[in-house]
Amino acid sequence: MNKLPTGAKGDAMERIDVTKTYLPPFEEYVEYLKQIWDSAWLTNQGRFLREFEQKTADYLNVRNLQLLSNGTSALQLALRAVGATHGEVITTSFSYVATTSAILWEHCTPVFVDIEPSTFCIDPDKIEVAITGKTKAILAVHVFGFPCDVEKIEAIAKKHNLTVIYDGAHAFGAKYKGTSLLDYGDISVCSFHATKLFHTVEGGCTITKDKALYEKIELMKHFGHHGDEHYMVGINAKASELHAAMGLANLSHIDEIIAARKKATELYDKYLPEKLQRPKVPADVQRNYAYYPVLFESEAQLHKVFAVLNAKNIFPRRYFYPSLNLLPYIQHAAVCPVSEGISLRIACLPLFVGLREETITEIAKIIRDIE
Repeated sequence: MNKLPTGAKGDAMERIDVTKTYLPPFEEYVEYLKQIWDSAWLTNQGRFLREFEQKTADYLNVRNLQLLSNGTSALQLALRAVGATHGEVITTSFSYVATTSAILWEHCTPVFVDIEPSTFCIDPDKIEVAITGKTKAILAVHVFGFPCDVEKIEAIAKKHNLTVIYDGAHAFGAKYKGTSLLDYGDISVCSFHATKLFHTVEGGCTITKDKALYEKIELMKHFGHHGDEHYMVGINAKASELHAAMGLANLSHIDEIIAARKKATELYDKYLPEKLQRPKVPADVQRNYAYYPVLFESEAQLHKVFAVLNAKNIFPRRYFYPSLNLLPYIQHAAVCPVSEGISLRIACLPLFVGLREETITEIAKIIRDIE
């Protein structure tokens, strides 16, 4: 049996993961549960789901937001709603695998485009050359909550009559030019998974300005029917009252969550060596401090840092590895040298509400000592 590392007094050291789920005060969530118990309405567009959708849309200043079972289902429904199935979808090679999985699951072909070395988002200057007669949509990702070049992408999409879907899994609370990142594109998708800075335990959402798209997704997530009238093939992508209640409880604390993460981020900025590369924050961006990514000089250095941190029960994580164009089940993918190189050397350091300054200084010292 492996023993946990111990502190000076022999007690087991606290495990520090890359993130720690924020939980609202227990009594606040229980108050919602009491009302759910009294109503015996657990799912199927109940009171708290509708309240969550309205309050979250108001907080983000967006329209036509609907809560779904998870972010991956939201991506799948978005692709199907815009008619991208059986076509090509231009997408980034640097994201979590769910971005690519949703494309493949909807019988689309992912066409990978390399990323910008400064922001880690899709390089808009490489999109147009990837467009063919089979291209149905562009699926870009606001990586780590930093915005894609939305103006260039929109111009390309309009020129070629393409739909733009943004995977905004990291983008809740982030703004560009005073507007929520989730308000760009034809459809934006967000994840409310428990690892995110704002969560409903499991969940996700779609946001669109197009009422017709909103209603189409609404229908598809309900098996394709309303009452006894059946209109299309659908799936079950509904979220429950219990998940909506967690979201409502968390929403009342979102500003303090972001503020705490900002404070931790500023401490990392203070203590980490200046030459350690971080993504460049574009102008006119209001950050949400979703992650703290760093780029090491080499993969060997990354492994050395991980080994020392893990021995102290601290567990950063590789975000994202491998570059998605290198997945073993992807055939004939384009070479993406920037993404492939960055994916070998990048990691996210622990960042969550309650992360202590002494832990941040310890992590920073280890990184400095291994330079």
